[in-house]
Amino acid sequence: MKKETLKQLVQRGVMVGDIAEIVKWLQEPYFPDLQLAECVEAVEAVLNKREVQHAVLTGIALDMLTEQKLVPQPLAGIIEEDQGLYGIDEVLAMGITNVYGTIGITSFGYLDKMKTGIIGRLHNGKEGRVNTFLDDLVAAIAAAAAAKIAHNS
Repeated sequence: MKKETLKQLVQRGVMVGDIAEIVKWLQEPYFPDLQLAECVEAVEAVLNKREVQHAVLTGIALDMLTEQKLVPQPLAGIIEEDQGLYGIDEVLAMGITNVYGTIGITSFGYLDKMKTGIIGRLHNGKEGRVNTFLDDLVAAIAAAAAAKIAHNS
């Protein structure tokens, strides 16, 4: 299942290293000697969790089905526009952040607001590409990996 999750992330333009860079950015003020390799390990550990894999695969599927015009209206329009009051994308992502406690949740909120790195690129997206779920899922993975580092230090 992890291989398929990684494959789908890559197909959508997301590499583990992209997420690890966000983790490093989040945790470097607290751990100045933090190495990118440690961040990659933390991201990999988060992606080993079955509930994380399920959330990522579900979110990517919903984004892709929306792109392919296979989601009925009015839901398709809501997802395409990533409407502000549609919080299901964040709810799905919160399932990932909850794995590592409140620090993951607060970091997710910060990343969702800041849209740093790959999160911002996904959020702004390409024409015809829907990443309503994916940008939040990537933020959640990064927040959970950052929380894992904090818990282990």
